Amino acid sequence: MLGQLHIKNIGIIEEITINFDEGLNILTGETGAGKSLIIDSINAITGGRISKELIKTGADMAFVEACFFDDNNENIILSREIYLNGRSICKINGKMATIAQMKEIGESLIDVHGQHENQSLLNPKTHIELLDNFAGEELEKTKNEYHEILREYREINAKIEKNYGDEKERARRIDLLKYQVDEIEVASLKTTEEEDLEKKRKLLQNSEKIVTVLNDTQNIMGNNILEELNEIIRKLNNISDIDEKYLEVLNIINESYYTLQDATSTISKYSNEMEYDEGEQAAIEERLDTIFSLKRKYGNTIEDVLNYYKEASEELLFLSNSEEMINELRNEASKLKQKLDKLAEKIHNIRTEKAQILEEKINTQLQDLEMSKAYVKFDFKKNEDFNENGIDNIQLLICTNLGEGLKQLNKIASGGEISRVMLAIKTILCEYDNVATMIFDEIDTGISGQAGKSVAEKMKIIGKTHQVICVTHLPVIAASGDANFYIQKDTKDDKTYTSVKRLNEEETILEVARILAGKDITQMAIEHVKELRKAMT
Repeated sequence: MLGQLHIKNIGIIEEITINFDEGLNILTGETGAGKSLIIDSINAITGGRISKELIKTGADMAFVEACFFDDNNENIILSREIYLNGRSICKINGKMATIAQMKEIGESLIDVHGQHENQSLLNPKTHIELLDNFAGEELEKTKNEYHEILREYREINAKIEKNYGDEKERARRIDLLKYQVDEIEVASLKTTEEEDLEKKRKLLQNSEKIVTVLNDTQNIMGNNILEELNEIIRKLNNISDIDEKYLEVLNIINESYYTLQDATSTISKYSNEMEYDEGEQAAIEERLDTIFSLKRKYGNTIEDVLNYYKEASEELLFLSNSEEMINELRNEASKLKQKLDKLAEKIHNIRTEKAQILEEKINTQLQDLEMSKAYVKFDFKKNEDFNENGIDNIQLLICTNLGEGLKQLNKIASGGEISRVMLAIKTILCEYDNVATMIFDEIDTGISGQAGKSVAEKMKIIGKTHQVICVTHLPVIAASGDANFYIQKDTKDDKTYTSVKRLNEEETILEVARILAGKDITQMAIEHVKELRKAMT
C-alpha cells in the first residue's frame, strides 16, 4: 500500500506530505485546489509521463517521493526528480533506475483509474490473467500440468533444432567439429603447463646471464669474503678468552662463515646444473605457439579450450548419431504435442465456461452504475502455436450504447465510463487482483443518485482487501471514507499554495456537508451527512 507521498514544486504545490491509510482514502476540495496535481504526481512516481510545464513557477526542479509497504511491511521507496530541461532522475530504494524499471514496479504497486490515465485493465495482456484468476484451482491445476509438458516439449524441440536442418548443413558442421576436436585432442593440453613452460622459457632465455652471475658470485665468496672472514676468526680467537663479549662476537662470525660457506656450495650446484639447451628452448617455443593458437580459436585459457573440447565432442557425438536420435526426438515431440493439444483444449473450455459467469457478474455491476445499456464480453481467438497461456488469445470487449458493436476497452471515449467499467470489474475481481493500491480520480463524473451510492458501496467492498484513494465531488462517496483529506488552495504574498489536511470525524462531516449544501451549511445538512456516514461506514 501507499504509505506516504511527498510532493515538492508541482504546479501550485510548493511542498506537501500525505500519509495515507488502509481502506478507502477520500480526497476532496474546491476545484483547482490541486487534487489533480496529486494524481499527476502519483502517475509520475509510477513511471508515467509528466510535463516540465508542471514545475512550479520560479523553481528549477520538481520532486516526488512515495513510500510503499509490501505484504511483509518492508519499504519500497520510489522517487523522481523532474528538471526544466526535461531531464528526469528516477530512483528505487535510493538506487538509480530507468523510467521503464520504475513503470514496471509501479504497475505492480498501484493502479490509477481516471479521466485520462492508462489503467492496467486497458492492457489486453492482463485480461487473460484476470480470467484465469477468477477460474480458480481447477484451471490452475490444468495449467501447471500444461506448463510442465510445454517445458519438455520446448526442450526436445531445442535438441531437434541442433540438428542444423538439412543433411548438407549437418555434414559441414560434423566436418568442422571433427577438425576442432582432433586439433585439441592431439595437443594433449594440461591445465597448468602453460605456466610451467613460461617459467622454463624465462630460465633458458636468461641462462647465460644466470651462469655469469652465479660464477662471479662464487668466485667473490670463495676468494675474498670467506678468506677474510677466516682471518677475522683467527684474530678474534686470540682475545676470546679475555672477555665473554669477544667470544659472543666470535660465535656470531663463525655462524655467518658456515652460512656463507653453505651458500657458496649451493651457488656452485646451481651453476653446474644451469645448461643452455637450444633444442629444449625451441621445443618450448613451439609448444607455447601451439597453446596460443588453440587459445586464440577456442578460449582465453587452457581451461576454456578444454571446456570447448568437451562441448564440441558431445555435439559431434550427437550429430554423428543424429538421424536415429532425431527420429526418436520427433516421435517424443509428437506425443507431447498430442498431450498439449488436449490440455490446451481443456484450458480453453474451462475459460469459456468461467468467462460467461464473469461476464454476467460484471454486467450486473454495470447496471448499478447507470450503465444499463452496457455489457462486456470476452473475445476468444486461438493462436497457432503453444505459449504460456495455452492457445488462447483473450480480450475483454465492451458495448456502452445500444446499436454499437463491441469495442476494446481502450477505445471507449468517455473517461467517466472507463472508470465505472473499471470499478465494476474491480468489484468482482478485487480478491484476485495483486495490485495493492487503486486510485479513482473523479469517478463520479456524470453520475448521481442511486448510481453514486452504488459507486460508494463498491469502493467500500474493494477497500476491504485493497487500499483505495479516491478524488470525488459526490457527497455519498465522500461520506464513505475511512480517511478523509481536504485539499485547500490559499494565497500569500501574491502566490498560490496548496495544503493538505487530514480531517477528524467532525471536520469530515462538515466537509461532506459543504459538498452537499455549499458554503451555507445547515443543521439539516449536517444531520443528513451523519446519516450517510452511519449508513456507509
